[in-house]
Amino acid sequence: MAKIKGSSRRAKRPRPSQARDAQTTRDRLLAAATQLFAARGFDGVSVEQIAQRAGVTKALINYHFGGKHKLYLTIMTSTFAEIVERVEQLAASDRPAPEQLRAFVALVGEMATGRPHFPAMMLREVMAGGAHLATEIAPFLMRVLGGVRRIVEHGVRDGTLRPVDPIFTHLSLVGSLLFFFATAPFRERLAGATDPPLRPRPAAEYVRHVQELITRGLAVDARPSTTLRASGAGP
Repeated sequence: MAKIKGSSRRAKRPRPSQARDAQTTRDRLLAAATQLFAARGFDGVSVEQIAQRAGVTKALINYHFGGKHKLYLTIMTSTFAEIVERVEQLAASDRPAPEQLRAFVALVGEMATGRPHFPAMMLREVMAGGAHLATEIAPFLMRVLGGVRRIVEHGVRDGTLRPVDPIFTHLSLVGSLLFFFATAPFRERLAGATDPPLRPRPAAEYVRHVQELITRGLAVDARPSTTLRASGAGP
């Protein structure tokens, strides 16, 4: 009997590969879901499609994440958590505000390059009115905006930036970068359809363009254009 009990205990010990297998399954589901959500939006993707793309059974989505919506939130929160940490460190640094803004642009560009499906996911969610983002996401968004606000206020106090609306500044930076990265496939197809084909412009060039645009545009010696002054405040 003792021998039987011993073999039973040995049989219940988890195999060393089980943890690795579970992590591999999670990673495959995250990768598959991210690609599909970016291409079709939350409502355009089914649990069956995610499981098929990942090469697993759909029951594993519930097992690892608790359903499609929680899988979606896992993707969003993991990305925003990384962004927020880096933005708040940047805003708390003693670097000049123009350098902080350039670093912020580089940070968003780096995130979009490292997570190429996220910009399209975010734009789709914005166009859907944030219908699928739970209240857990709102604090992340406000903390990123808060970081940009502190950078702008820092520059205004130091006399290196003009007084501007931090929300407009945030939208100008993040919105343009997300749109650029999300539309990369379209630009590539468009470039290939011309005769002769156009050379795709590297993402790093656009990041530098936005850096120059924002730092020069917000510099204290920048002046509103004569066209804007003549046309008045209305759209």
